[in-house]
Amino acid sequence: MANISAAMVKDLRDRTGLGMMECKKALQEADGDIEKAIEELRKASGMKAAKKAGRTAAEGVVAVKVADDNSYAVAVEVNSETDFAARDAGFLAFVNTVLEKAFADKQTDVAALMDSELANVREALVQKIGENIGVRRLFLVEGGLVDAYVHSNNKLAAIVALNGGTSEVARDIAMHVTAVNPQVVSKEDMPAEVVEKEKEIILAQPDMAGKPAEIAEKMVMGRISKFLAENSLVEQPYVKNPDQKVGQYAKDAGATVQSFTRIAVGEGIEVEKVDFAAEVAAQLKG
Repeated sequence: MANISAAMVKDLRDRTGLGMMECKKALQEADGDIEKAIEELRKASGMKAAKKAGRTAAEGVVAVKVADDNSYAVAVEVNSETDFAARDAGFLAFVNTVLEKAFADKQTDVAALMDSELANVREALVQKIGENIGVRRLFLVEGGLVDAYVHSNNKLAAIVALNGGTSEVARDIAMHVTAVNPQVVSKEDMPAEVVEKEKEIILAQPDMAGKPAEIAEKMVMGRISKFLAENSLVEQPYVKNPDQKVGQYAKDAGATVQSFTRIAVGEGIEVEKVDFAAEVAAQLKG
């Protein structure tokens, strides 16, 4: 059995809001696998999905450029080790240089983009700032009418492509995407395996026990419908007017949503959490 540390218990508590002993027991039963523990807790308690893992704190910025005719847009994510470096004028100038090059070339391959003079510019910046700087991701969205929204902290952005409509509508919907974080455009786009996993979790929840099959089926379908509505862009209440769904907002403007891309700095990066006191004690002991 895995050794369950206090840090693991705290992480699970932070993500679920459940009690310490309940979290510790769930981790023990899941042999230390936090994601598995969350899934079992959802089955046992009926709680909603847990918060995302906190180990995605890589710093940096997202930058976006949209073509003048709104035919395409390019976004770049450039990472640094600290937020202080991400606000450095030299770092931001490098981000802009990367963005302009990627935009001009419609480039989506980071290695190909950096196999140029940009590699030398990056190296010089690393030497000057004293931190590792990296171009992590490139995004190209084209087809239809395209526009974007970048949140004021430059750490979150979205690009939306519409069939019809105007750039203002696309930009408004992109703002909604940054705020609400839908999974798919419409409920029909939700992957079947995601729906099946959600059904499995719902069926394992306590209030489903002993229900006749036809009642259980109705309950499952009702909760799945709610899940799909909450996670489908066009079904979500529009942030600027919660009485109207995003799909209706687009329709009223003569548009339909073709696609969206949401980019958050550091998502998916696990940054090691260091206990400096423990590290120093270990070094002294050594």
